[in-house]
Amino acid sequence: MDQLIQTISVYAIPVLFAITLHEAAHGYVARYFGDPTAYQAGRISLNPLRHIDPMGTIVVPLVLLFVTRFMGGGLLFGWAKPVPVNWSRLRRPKQDMLWVALAGPASNLLQAIFWVLFLRVMLSAGMIEQPGSFWALMAQAGVEINLILMALNLLPLPPLDGGRIVFSLLPPRMAWQYGRIEPYGLAILIVLMVMGWLWPLMTPLLQFGQWVVRGFL
Repeated sequence: MDQLIQTISVYAIPVLFAITLHEAAHGYVARYFGDPTAYQAGRISLNPLRHIDPMGTIVVPLVLLFVTRFMGGGLLFGWAKPVPVNWSRLRRPKQDMLWVALAGPASNLLQAIFWVLFLRVMLSAGMIEQPGSFWALMAQAGVEINLILMALNLLPLPPLDGGRIVFSLLPPRMAWQYGRIEPYGLAILIVLMVMGWLWPLMTPLLQFGQWVVRGFL
């Protein structure tokens, strides 16, 4: 039980901000490109309380954290309340969709870099004396969580961000045909997870993120 409490305390802040800043980034970029929907709803905010989904931000990550740490498997991820985006209000809906979708995973990559820099600063200041200290573990968790969320959301499967990016890049006719997958996207994602195919699909994206982060070590 003590180990579970320690693990939760280490992961709580990284998970909370990884998920909520991901959503806030979507809203900010959507506003930049002409859609104020998220801003009008008060969702362009660094206040996590505006983005928390009780199931996706709290229950699911805790359950998966338990499975991962104590049963030798699992995948740690979660979600926040989706930021409302009215694609038709973007100045160039199909083209601007790419940047709105990319903003979420990009925010996670930037947060992973932040946690690496945080660790470096703490080590340089002598505030972390050993790799297993609380702050060192939290920084490692921050890198891990954000790279997983980045990789997961970049998978080319609607309605994930990667699916939106692919939709934006495809010619119009192919894009609309591709978009018809979206109602089945969650079911496909669950099947991939159950069959054990999800992690191999994410691995190249994770390796890219790790390569970027290593440049800041």
